[in-house]
Amino acid sequence: MATVSFKGTTRYYAGVDRPAVDRLDLEVADGEFLVLVGPSGCGKSTTLRMLAGLEGVDEGQLWIGDRDATNLPPKDRDIAMVFQNYALYPHMTVAENIGFHLKIQKMPKAERTERVLAAAKLLDLEKYLDRKPAKLSGGQRQRVAMGRAIVRRPQVFCMDEPLSNLDAKLRVQTRTQIASLQRELGVTTIYVTHDQVEAMTMGDRVAVLKDGQLQQCDTPVGLFARPANVFVAGFIGSPAMNLLPAKMTAEGASFGGIEVGITPAQRRALTTGEAVLGVRPEGWLITDQGVPATVDVVEELGSDQYLYCTVEGHPELITVRTQGLSKRQRGDLIQLRPQQDALHVFDAATGVRVAE
Repeated sequence: MATVSFKGTTRYYAGVDRPAVDRLDLEVADGEFLVLVGPSGCGKSTTLRMLAGLEGVDEGQLWIGDRDATNLPPKDRDIAMVFQNYALYPHMTVAENIGFHLKIQKMPKAERTERVLAAAKLLDLEKYLDRKPAKLSGGQRQRVAMGRAIVRRPQVFCMDEPLSNLDAKLRVQTRTQIASLQRELGVTTIYVTHDQVEAMTMGDRVAVLKDGQLQQCDTPVGLFARPANVFVAGFIGSPAMNLLPAKMTAEGASFGGIEVGITPAQRRALTTGEAVLGVRPEGWLITDQGVPATVDVVEELGSDQYLYCTVEGHPELITVRTQGLSKRQRGDLIQLRPQQDALHVFDAATGVRVAE
């Protein structure tokens, strides 16, 4: 097992103005499950590929344990990679696929068989060892790819969107299995996904990237409760946080004809007379005195109901989470007010969260 350290790590691609990964400083603890998340093109897969040695490091350093791995060839990094497309050999059985790397290393057959059986037992693949990949489901193929990584007993697992080819139900089931397996094995794992729900449910910590730059790295609870800036606030959470432009007044912050209180510390931290107020869907109160809103869409989920509302002067729909099976309908007029303890305040000029 090992720690992983990115120290000002940068990667450029020819013909692109900005770096794919820009001065990344990130520490991954021994045995930690870290998830890299962000929109397409944010640099998360490039970061993983630099760690695996599949991409070069143009600036900065990359350490694995107590070794500077910046210029080490991939074979010397003691890393196992799990790819999005499984990358299984179609002509080999499950057992042969899992044990292939060990065979290349010329490991004795008895020891190789023992390791393959142990991995298959861990992944519930024992009865499929004689089958070929074409006879397996998507979830089973993904477990074979995991088994191939496990038998190597590496210092670090790298997983590049391994669940993206699975259907929704199987994705939920498999992500639970992967998270449980990682905790059982205790191997340092860096996992890439564009799905923030996947990130929040699997990782010990989650690193959010945008345009090659690290925006915030924290626990899932920390990201949700204390987003560092407007981007993280809007990216983390499903449905996304409502972001509302507001102007400072003598009483607080004004939006949609109502005023909400902000603390003296927040007022001092703002660089202009404008702010962005963040309100999660569950942070709204439907009251008699609030922002007038018209219900445009009702999503009924049984336990919850989501109202997507239009507010005059605000170009985007406002999402409100209410109790399920209520009688709200499209076209209803309601009034909304954010709960004071659910309010996030961001500087309109910099996008940075201001302290309470």
